[in-house]
Amino acid sequence: MALEGTLHQRACPPFPKLVSGLWRSHLSSIRLPEANVPPNQVPRVSRKEAKPQTCQLSESSDTSSSESEAESEPEQVSGYHRLLATLKNVSKEEEEEEEAEEDSVMDETEMNLEDGDSDISEEEDMAAESTDMQSSVASPADPEGKDGHGPPGTSEESPEEFTDAKHESLFSLETNFLEEESGGDSSPKASQDPFVQHVNTKLKEKEIQAVATNPKTTHQLKWPILGQVVFSSKFQKLETFKPPKDIDLKSVHLQKPLESTWIKTNSQFLSGPQKSNSPFTPLQKELFLIMNSYRDLFYPERTALKNGEEIRHVYCLHVINHVLKANAQVLGNNSRRRSQKLGVGDDDDFRDQGLTRPKVLIVVPFREAALRVVQLFISLLEGDSKKKIIVSNKKRFNGEYGSDPEERPPNLKRPEDYEAVFVGNIDDHFRIGVAILQRSIRLYAPFYSSDILIASPLGLRTIIGGEGEKKRDFDFLSSIELLIIDQADIYLMQNWEHVLHLMNHMNLLPLDSHGVDFSRVRMWSLNNWSKYYRQTLLFGALQDAQINSVFNKYCVNVQGQVAVRSVPMTGSISRVLVQLPHVFQRMQVESLASVIDARFNFFVNKILPQYRDAVMSHTLIYVPSYFDFVRLRNYFKKEELNFAHICEYTQKSGVSRARHFFLQGEKQFLLLTERFHFYKRYTIKGIRNLIFYELPTYPHFYSEVCNMLRATSRGEEAAWTCTVLYSKYDAQRLAAVVGVERAAQMLQSKKNVHLFITGER
Repeated sequence: MALEGTLHQRACPPFPKLVSGLWRSHLSSIRLPEANVPPNQVPRVSRKEAKPQTCQLSESSDTSSSESEAESEPEQVSGYHRLLATLKNVSKEEEEEEEAEEDSVMDETEMNLEDGDSDISEEEDMAAESTDMQSSVASPADPEGKDGHGPPGTSEESPEEFTDAKHESLFSLETNFLEEESGGDSSPKASQDPFVQHVNTKLKEKEIQAVATNPKTTHQLKWPILGQVVFSSKFQKLETFKPPKDIDLKSVHLQKPLESTWIKTNSQFLSGPQKSNSPFTPLQKELFLIMNSYRDLFYPERTALKNGEEIRHVYCLHVINHVLKANAQVLGNNSRRRSQKLGVGDDDDFRDQGLTRPKVLIVVPFREAALRVVQLFISLLEGDSKKKIIVSNKKRFNGEYGSDPEERPPNLKRPEDYEAVFVGNIDDHFRIGVAILQRSIRLYAPFYSSDILIASPLGLRTIIGGEGEKKRDFDFLSSIELLIIDQADIYLMQNWEHVLHLMNHMNLLPLDSHGVDFSRVRMWSLNNWSKYYRQTLLFGALQDAQINSVFNKYCVNVQGQVAVRSVPMTGSISRVLVQLPHVFQRMQVESLASVIDARFNFFVNKILPQYRDAVMSHTLIYVPSYFDFVRLRNYFKKEELNFAHICEYTQKSGVSRARHFFLQGEKQFLLLTERFHFYKRYTIKGIRNLIFYELPTYPHFYSEVCNMLRATSRGEEAAWTCTVLYSKYDAQRLAAVVGVERAAQMLQSKKNVHLFITGER
């Protein structure tokens, strides 16, 4: 794509590249000035401008057991790798004293911004440039139009997206048949098979019409591991079930060879005291039972540290099982049609496809996650077999999606959850097609020849495009039967609008036929009812209103929905180690639409006057929303308050100055965005007074920021303060911080101010 050349030429500062896609639709109301800055005037990432490397990679196939091809030229170091290196190039002395790290970058890129009083702030420049950049990538250079995975690893000299063209006939569903050794048994025909039952479910027109007006029926159960599980459906029938104590692989109808390969692939989670004859862990068993019933699932307790890989294994098993069954059905019908005489048999017997071939879409935030998913696919298809499966373009894939372990200095100290999330290749702009035919995998398959699509929200956004754009394509989403959105909470830190844009384009009728044989297309797909048969699996680390909204609005599976409702009993405030009074102030809000203005007015009129006095210096204001951050920053400038500000678009030198001035007391206030904390996790030193303009998205951020007060303790602990603003619409976030029982009392109480004291001796 032409994207990579553009990114290298503009030499964006580290943070906008790291969090590409952070712009939000609401920023349009701010009308940030455009930043049409010539490339040579953009502040560079480092003192030396890095030139992009160019390499031509082989398109040859290889097997998973051998990497016998000649080594190609050194792979191009992506922009993310360069920026990641600048992010993590920290010496031991810098880890001991982070201030030295920040002060050391004071060079010619500071551009006389000592007081930050320029009319157009650097954050606005970066936001505008970021928005400008998106407009340049919204129509990717894809001469093949519909075929594209879009790796940013291509250079200016080769802007076309790479797709594997030479294995088209080998992986074609139309021209292949079931292998003789597998026989007809591998085609899923058993009526007990959940896959067959799901795709053969008959819906009537009146049932579809009633969905819009039917109230959602719900039923709540308590499962041993998942806890509170809510079954719901907008169709008339609502069936619930409880997990059996033990299950075997035959009872879950796994397609060959998964019965034999799953045990080995999952063995790392089956060791220890809980080891039993079950092929699943207790968590995997309950999740897979829901997945295999083809119900929609929302699981909000998926964390990178605790159970992320365990969950990834089980949904990859479900994906491969679904694709193998669907393809076996098509290949089996190909064989039946070939053996039958012309005109014999009912055409409806052979309806086994959608309007386009892609069946599964897996949305993950970083290339590292895509790499792990593909590695699991290979492991599940290969297992203990002596005969290695064929994996086309594996070497290229490992080069573009892998990472160099030497890039990560061993002395980098960040919280464990940060290390678990930002591991490997953290490029967030990619998309790749994967085709599976029996025991072979084709990577970089053209989208319309793929069974599985793996992509990031930004990677999908740049190919879906927007209204009025000439080059856009979303037909490949028309027949998605299984949608997996993993690590959904990270998209809140990237750009949630991309997720909404994707959901709005799911399962629409295609604008082109793409060579489909309509006599093989299922009737519910022709009727534009695909969304009622699409299973959506949504995994995240927290209960959030925006994630809940997507699950409730866009998941209308005929089999029903299952949502796990976690109830935090203690809250993250229990992990605050400093002795600190926490004052929670409740705002009176009439409606959800008025929350933003009500919060701003409450802060300006009630909270800020208490901190204007010079005695209340060293005040950190934590702001989760960038929109609120811009509004507060503009107000502080208008009122000529003595403040500094740091957001996700601030250059490293600007961050250094702001932290230094705040520590020394030269700036009374410091505005800090949540996204900056998410991506950097710097310890802000010198805090004496803390204001949470809004409760954090991640509950553990509350205790992390509060514990920063210990960084420069000089005997003024008795004067420390912490103020938190909340409203009745912040119930979920409040419960995650103080616990569900305290949150209920605070929301129902007639008093608007509540005090907690932590760290008492």
